[in-house]
Amino acid sequence: MPAERKIGKIEYGTKFLRSLDKLPIDIQRKAGAREEIFKANAFDPRLDTHKLHGKDVDKWAYSVDYDYRIKFVFLKDDTILYVDIGTHDEMYR
Repeated sequence: MPAERKIGKIEYGTKFLRSLDKLPIDIQRKAGAREEIFKANAFDPRLDTHKLHGKDVDKWAYSVDYDYRIKFVFLKDDTILYVDIGTHDEMYR
């Protein structure tokens, strides 16, 4: 696992924002709480941050809870782009 990494700025892609809006409010709240952990350390063990494969080889994801994940890309320096949020099945089909 990569070393600890602080996140300075998170940008939100259009698809991510649309998907987030459709989620139940409790999942939206959980995602907000997880984002705070993510900002402090993108590789905090509670997040299960992992590199993706196949068509998403340039992307990473972390867990909001057992079912939901946030897919993201490291841009430059300490900037992240959130690409999508959803269940494992929704995001990886």
